[in-house]
Amino acid sequence: MSEQSEKDDRTEEPTQKKLDDAFRKGDVPKSQELNTLFVLAGLALCIAILAQPIGAGFAGEMRGFLMNAHQVPSDGAGFYLVARNALIGMLSVLALPFLFIMFAGLTGGAIQHRPLWTVDPLQPKLERISPISGAKRLFGKEALVNFAKGLMKILIVGALATVILWSERHTLDLLVQVEPEMIPQAAQSGAVKLMLGILVMFFFVAIADLMYQRVRWYNKQRMTRKELRDEYKQTEGNPEVKAKMKQTRMARVRGRMMASVPDATVIITNPTHYAIALKYEQGMQAPVCVAKGVDHLALRIRKVADENGIPIVENPPLARALHASVEIEDEIPVEHYKAVAEVIGYVLRLRRIRA
Repeated sequence: MSEQSEKDDRTEEPTQKKLDDAFRKGDVPKSQELNTLFVLAGLALCIAILAQPIGAGFAGEMRGFLMNAHQVPSDGAGFYLVARNALIGMLSVLALPFLFIMFAGLTGGAIQHRPLWTVDPLQPKLERISPISGAKRLFGKEALVNFAKGLMKILIVGALATVILWSERHTLDLLVQVEPEMIPQAAQSGAVKLMLGILVMFFFVAIADLMYQRVRWYNKQRMTRKELRDEYKQTEGNPEVKAKMKQTRMARVRGRMMASVPDATVIITNPTHYAIALKYEQGMQAPVCVAKGVDHLALRIRKVADENGIPIVENPPLARALHASVEIEDEIPVEHYKAVAEVIGYVLRLRRIRA
């Protein structure tokens, strides 16, 4: 009941971090049927291309052994030598098909997900030796699905083998009458037909199983609301801590901003609710906002400006517009060039008069 309720609680879509963590742990969607399809395809190619060379290699090995059977020593050392030579000869003949089939199996796994190297699946876990977990694996939903797939494959492969071999029954009857050299070629034709039929069947089984495994894996990665909140706290930080950090950053920004007020050219005010400190020097493309604020921060900007002799110009519409459209250390927007130019021109004329 608890496991079922936990599954019912997993109603949220998995985040990208959740999917990446699962991948790093080796938990990836994987279809064994697709691997089997590639292995069978490699085996079919080996039968179609390498059957005759392999048969010739075996025939050569056996011919040499049978022709010299009377020279084989009957003691232990002689038997060891014969067995070693036979094993080496067999491995030399089967090495290429074995490597080809192994490469096909690795290819089937590689196309399902990007390369991964992890030892997490090899780590010991208590649930793997738990009788209860073992019983769930044996009699659970996944076990029933695997049993159904296995039964379906046996029935389909059996039916295909019956149909294909029945059509070749006259050829099989003649195999006992032909020369031994002709048997591999005749058997190769029937084996290729049988493998092609099995491959077609396994293709559809593998595609269906791959889709099922991906949907099953994605549903397994679903998260509860609590997991979402915990992940948000881990990745984005605790909201209280974030608020404190934001407050600290704002304090630092205000400190730097107030230190720039004495360098301003003019302060445009509302007159009391808004204050925008602009700086303009010869060669600048446009005036730059060095400080801005509302209410008590605007009063502080005005106070610093008074202390440093910075002109304060009251222009409520322009102050509100600049506060809403320009950020600190940014140039003023083009649409405010004319209004700001008039203010700065007034300030510069006032400086010349004072001088």
